Amino acid sequence: MNRTLTTKNVFGIVILSVFSALVVGTVIASVGFIYHPENDNQVTNFLALFIGQGFMIVPLLLFLIARKESLVDRLRLQRLSLPIVLATLVLSLGIIIAVDEFDRIASLLFTPPEYLDQLGYMLKFDSFNMAIFLIFGIVILAPLGEELLFRGFLQQFLEEHWQDITRAILVTSLFFAVIHLNPFWLIQIYLLGVLLGYLAWRTGSIWASFILHAANNLMALLFTNYNESLDGFYTWNGHVAPWILLLGIGCIYFGFNWLNSITKVRS
Repeated sequence: MNRTLTTKNVFGIVILSVFSALVVGTVIASVGFIYHPENDNQVTNFLALFIGQGFMIVPLLLFLIARKESLVDRLRLQRLSLPIVLATLVLSLGIIIAVDEFDRIASLLFTPPEYLDQLGYMLKFDSFNMAIFLIFGIVILAPLGEELLFRGFLQQFLEEHWQDITRAILVTSLFFAVIHLNPFWLIQIYLLGVLLGYLAWRTGSIWASFILHAANNLMALLFTNYNESLDGFYTWNGHVAPWILLLGIGCIYFGFNWLNSITKVRS
């Protein structure tokens, strides 16, 4: 990266980008509540989430464009080969199965806070149009914006600035977990961030981490709306069924080995 780019600049842009998303989303949600306090504001909340996520990358893009930076290089937008895409998909399937079981165990050990019910309500859809809207916002827009900001911009800078890949991934993952403002899922989000960081570093592209991120969000959306329909096939006694867990473990093992065999170690 450009030598004049400092740690202060980079963290400042990341914080400003996250703050922009929170402010815009909060303003839209507040307007809906003020003008229609007696109504169901699910649509307004969707708009707040959708537009807020979109604004997350605005400060970042303006910053890079003003500096005449190459967006492809600075944001790790390099294309992936088909084998890497397939290996990432296999690995992602295994990871989201493991993460789901981790969440189920955590919910048994600790009482989930009430705000998770509100989050689950926001992910519910009762029409085709609402489903498409949520898929675009939760599965595509949110992961893309976060991967551009964290794995594309912040982590890549820290890798080059510190010359320490592990430290760059861990610190970026911490920021990633904290900005979600969800203490109950802090550990899960942090660990997911580490895996996302590894994929972006190993492949040299955020498209690999985007695949995992999008797949994780898609499964969360599907579980929220069709969890009961999965009972007996995917779930067993409130947990992920043993045969599905075995499939997940196999995908993780095979996916990691496959990915490592077709990518080069990056310094």
